[in-house]
Amino acid sequence: MMKLNGYELNAGGLARIAAGEQVSLAPEALAFVAENRSVIDRILAEGRTVYGINTGFGQFATVVIPPDQLQQLQLNLIRSHAAGVGDPLPLDQTRALMAARINCLLKAHSGIRPDPIELLAACLNQNVVPVIPSQGSVGASGDLAPLAHMALLLVGEGLAWRDGKQIPGGDALKAAGLEPIQLQAKEGLALINGTQLITALGCLALERLRDLTSMADEIAALSLEALRGSRAAFDPRIHAARPHPGQIEVAANLRRILGETSEIAESHLDCHRVQDAYSLRCLPQVHGVARDTLRFAGDILERELNSATDNPMIFTDTSESRSGGNFHGQYPALACDVLAIICADLASISERRQERMVNPAYSDLPPFLTEHGGLESGFMMAHVTSAALVSELKGLAHPACVDTIPTSAGKEDHVSMGPIAARKLCRAVDGLEQVLAIEARMALEGIRLIGLAPAEGLKPLMSRLSKVCPPWRDRPMFEEISLSLQALRLHMRESKA
Repeated sequence: MMKLNGYELNAGGLARIAAGEQVSLAPEALAFVAENRSVIDRILAEGRTVYGINTGFGQFATVVIPPDQLQQLQLNLIRSHAAGVGDPLPLDQTRALMAARINCLLKAHSGIRPDPIELLAACLNQNVVPVIPSQGSVGASGDLAPLAHMALLLVGEGLAWRDGKQIPGGDALKAAGLEPIQLQAKEGLALINGTQLITALGCLALERLRDLTSMADEIAALSLEALRGSRAAFDPRIHAARPHPGQIEVAANLRRILGETSEIAESHLDCHRVQDAYSLRCLPQVHGVARDTLRFAGDILERELNSATDNPMIFTDTSESRSGGNFHGQYPALACDVLAIICADLASISERRQERMVNPAYSDLPPFLTEHGGLESGFMMAHVTSAALVSELKGLAHPACVDTIPTSAGKEDHVSMGPIAARKLCRAVDGLEQVLAIEARMALEGIRLIGLAPAEGLKPLMSRLSKVCPPWRDRPMFEEISLSLQALRLHMRESKA
């Protein structure tokens, strides 16, 4: 069980919650939440007019709401802002969104009671998951629409998943033995004001990319052996002279995987080639900057995961409310966009290695990695699939966060478009994984055709792939790619264990 306190959640922990792990709420965090709520009660008791507590929202901030309508104000806010459209978020992404919002509220700057947080946690633990449309947020005044769909469940409205079907939210709560709540002053706003859609999806993608960047090194090393490439470009002295951390790490990783030599390496010591193509020789530089960028974006996303992103912010120590802009999604939006660029670049250089393996002009391997060319097409279409995926990834790499469309009658005049960045990042990670699976399968076949032993460090990956991918004879390629992908996922899990 994952304990949430508002300060210590990381991408790995969020991924485990997304996959089904239950959560507990730190008692001390809930105590801080209750103390923070007392500020709201004090403001109301003193008859002060404060934005978000007893006023309208956005353009209606100057409209003062009477005390007897404050509960209706919060319910109206949730209902009107649940304006999402499009396909629902997958269950894992929705669970991640719920956990991220709980963690944000436990920072105790939102003025909410513990009750809504505890109900949200209970829903998560009993897998009462709201149906949240994936489109409709511009990622500025919080991910308002998706979080409003989440909040509808807490008041017994909206839709929820049960046995793969969509049912009314109230029925889902009742089936789990849970009771809806009545939102008090500020609580509707507290539930929907924040960047949790962008951050949750970004963190799930981040965790997958951390594995894939390491896997990309290993697969590239497999291709290097299949293409009879040189280890010379990974000499540590080269990389010490240009001391980017990622570049140095990748070169060291390749040296570890490849070792000093192998039967394949020994077989081409006296070959005519002087230098390898960039897709082999520049592996530390291209894969290295991906690692450095991953750290940069990861730091942003995990800080955001443990940030208070509400507005207005409630400060317990001074009993004050302050309006600000922590709900603006530019930080996680930009992080998601640069991670999508990483996906496109890693896939692009992978596709170039694949081209070298199937094109006899670039290697000593038989055309399309088959000894029965003509009768068989070999990996001809597998490369075409990679080319299609890489082209799509290049489109997904176009940043969403450079766009803005003013909303809310000009009050929200610069928005992040972060949810678009996050959703396309998730698609980009899927695409990269498929491209790497195709490269791994090609490299396996290339080494088989050479008939010599590769580096010792590659044998675990070779063994894992060989168990499900027998020597090639033309058969349904989509099945072969799927088997390669499953083998890579298992290899990644085993490598982390």
